[in-house]
Amino acid sequence: MSDALTVGKKLVQLCQAGKNMEAIESLYDPNIVSIEAGSPAGKSPRVDGIAAVKGKAEWWHNNHEIHSGECKGPWPHGDRFIAFFKYDITAKTGPMAGKRFTMEETGLYTVKNGKVTQEEFFYNMGG
Repeated sequence: MSDALTVGKKLVQLCQAGKNMEAIESLYDPNIVSIEAGSPAGKSPRVDGIAAVKGKAEWWHNNHEIHSGECKGPWPHGDRFIAFFKYDITAKTGPMAGKRFTMEETGLYTVKNGKVTQEEFFYNMGG
């Protein structure tokens, strides 16, 4: 089994159990690069390093009430895999504050030496 498939299965398993932060802590390389399709006002869509990725994840969880979530996959290809996420959330801040909506996204993960070295998220910002 390839590293990408092994890491992908573990990431999906942890996210299905609501253990997204554990996935970051156990599966991500210290020099991880994370790239979002969009970003909140004043923030960059790219963050570098495990501390910045943890901070981004904490910000997201602190600014959204998560009613439910699901994760599917992985779909591997060489040293990469894709996972699908769907969340039923209510935003706590920003222009969507107080509004409940469903968010779907895919993540493309690159794996080297058994760790995720890059994640890229793809989603529609509502256009």
